[in-house]
Amino acid sequence: MRLGVLDVGSNTVHLLVVDAHRGAHPLPMHSEKTVLRLAEQITEAGDLSKAGAEELVNAVESAKASAARLGCEEVMAFATSAVREAENSGKVLRKVAEQTGVELQVLSGRDEARLTFLAVRRWYGWSAGKLLVLDIGGGSLEVAMGMDEEPALAESLPLGAGRITRTRFASDPPTRSELVATTAWLEEQLGGLAKKVAKLGQPDRVVATSKTFRSLARLTGAAPSNAGPRVRRTLTDTALRQLIAFISRMTSADLAQLEGVSSSRAHQLAAGTLVAQATMRALSLEELEICPWALREGVILRRLDHSNGNDHTASGKRNSSSRNRTGDSRALDEADGQRARWKG
Repeated sequence: MRLGVLDVGSNTVHLLVVDAHRGAHPLPMHSEKTVLRLAEQITEAGDLSKAGAEELVNAVESAKASAARLGCEEVMAFATSAVREAENSGKVLRKVAEQTGVELQVLSGRDEARLTFLAVRRWYGWSAGKLLVLDIGGGSLEVAMGMDEEPALAESLPLGAGRITRTRFASDPPTRSELVATTAWLEEQLGGLAKKVAKLGQPDRVVATSKTFRSLARLTGAAPSNAGPRVRRTLTDTALRQLIAFISRMTSADLAQLEGVSSSRAHQLAAGTLVAQATMRALSLEELEICPWALREGVILRRLDHSNGNDHTASGKRNSSSRNRTGDSRALDEADGQRARWKG
């Protein structure tokens, strides 16, 4: 069956469409993004601005139209830290639902970590042993660790690349004093996490996901995206240290010209680099492996886990009644708070 995932993040609204059924590898069919930078549209009072809410409605409506055009049988729509932390999040969610018919489910930071961990576990399989998974988003840093599909540790810290850029840097590029002070501050913030991870013992494999880590790996010599998802890509502490010395002197406009850096995220690359390095040092990591699957794939896999096993047919048509589809949504709700569907 054809599934869609609509991810409302701090920087973008991202629609991913896949063909998938339980027990099979989800096959990506379409991906589209709208850059909103919602986290930068939070007012001093902590609300998502009126303009930001309107842009969100328009982006969701556009994604809904794309999903319908592409024949999605179901779309799971969720929002992360920017909407989660807005003081008027309830009002914004109602506005989106009333004007588009789309109910956005707000994920907790812990659920972000858990679902991302699930995706990484499925990508590498059981032979990977004890996994430690890192994900730097726009608003938060997610860390998960464990032997099973459900991690023993799932943490979310307010150390996203966009958040650090907004709250710690006043200059573009950041001044040396800003870089030094932020590095020291990050070390303090990560102390508690390091103790929790240490209690679980040494990981067998350390993996990073997300656009920030992919960009950093590309800038330090990893294969480009057109080489395919199965090419092994890594990021080392040594390469990261050298990269910081290079990019910390560049403006966001100059960074946007580098291969592997998107113009929508170039302004927060320096902060993302500092978070990556501070996390690796706090956890005594010398190398990370980059995984192509992350949160969106985790949402899809969890949905498939709760399918009835009969909702995939050769013709791609629906094979379940409205009642069954509602039951599937309810199962997903109970498992991971993933209720998110089109209405009408």
